[in-house]
Amino acid sequence: MLRGRLGSLVRAAAFIFGGFAIAACQSSSLGTIPGQAIAPGAQPQVTGDVVGTGSVRVGLLLPMTGGGSATSIATVFRNSAELALANFPNADVQLLVKDTAGTAEGGRAAAQAAIGEGAELILGPVFSPAVKGAAAVSKSSGIPMVAFSTDTSAASRGVYLLSFLPEGDVRRIISYAGSQNKRSFAAILPNDSYGAVVEAAFRQEVGRVGGRIVSIQRYSLSGSDTTDLVAKTNALASNIGQVDALFIPAGGGVAPLVVQTLTQRGTNLGQVKFLGTGQWDTPQMRSNPIMAGSWYSGPDDTGFKSFAQRYQSRFGSPPPRNATLAYDGVTLAAGLVRSAGQQRFDLSILTNQDGFIGIDGLFRFRRNGENQRGLAIYQLTGSGAQIVSPAPRDFRSGS
Repeated sequence: MLRGRLGSLVRAAAFIFGGFAIAACQSSSLGTIPGQAIAPGAQPQVTGDVVGTGSVRVGLLLPMTGGGSATSIATVFRNSAELALANFPNADVQLLVKDTAGTAEGGRAAAQAAIGEGAELILGPVFSPAVKGAAAVSKSSGIPMVAFSTDTSAASRGVYLLSFLPEGDVRRIISYAGSQNKRSFAAILPNDSYGAVVEAAFRQEVGRVGGRIVSIQRYSLSGSDTTDLVAKTNALASNIGQVDALFIPAGGGVAPLVVQTLTQRGTNLGQVKFLGTGQWDTPQMRSNPIMAGSWYSGPDDTGFKSFAQRYQSRFGSPPPRNATLAYDGVTLAAGLVRSAGQQRFDLSILTNQDGFIGIDGLFRFRRNGENQRGLAIYQLTGSGAQIVSPAPRDFRSGS
């Protein structure tokens, strides 16, 4: 079929639509096709909210009635999906928006409804319980899913996570620190599930760069009570002379409090480089002079700035940082519909090694459902942040 034309090579073609570049892979071994387009007149009847008028149907599973922040996220993601289609010329995609309420039961019902109405791909859900519920349905139906959860336990073959995974942040920042001759590491981590994931990645990456771990302190927060965080910071102070890199992954003011506590003790921090993750990517952190000189990993924000302007112009409010997930998911689907023909959502296409380029830069899906992203390294200046190590533009170097 494609063997004579492409041989055993995988070639990527770039398509630029509304500021989004998508590398669509074509391969000599395309595998099975998870879904075929059905003539519009023969498709099942659609119920509920629909975005777009294309012939290829894609489910968009969101916690519309989840309440509170869940409903807010759902609204933002739906808006971003609408913006993606508006910015993608002649997208042959119709989004079937289904409510999960953020639960496992809701995820199952939403996936069943979308697939029953002809969805060839599922985008979402957002929260881990809904992802796991929907995955049971999508797998049994042979329909791939690109979800927005950060819980890697929800990922598997056919269930791919588009979100920013903690492990990727950790690998990038520790790898960069190692390349800058940082060898003695300490960490202050939240004593919760996020902290457990981050600690496992931290230990692995420090070992990979040939470093050593001097100390790991785990703290608990109770509302606004930071007593335990301060106590664990004080406990670390006695070892700080052996440390040349201190990893503080959490956002929300944790890192500035740690630095302030150490400074007030009179601790000599001259040789210590503070390291963080994408959770540091906030106006408060960028404008805090006490954090000047610190490094953190995160996506290149050039694309987000442009996206945020378009979002605010259309919907009248600035989008949260994760709004790009829905935008990139929809544009990925539309780009594959245009570029990959009947193989558009085949697993070998979705997991091609060249990956894709979205609003937040380079990404690819691994066969186990997790993702790899090309992240930049930023240095805080006290009045902003500057890139000191650009995000990779391809995966050929193994970045």
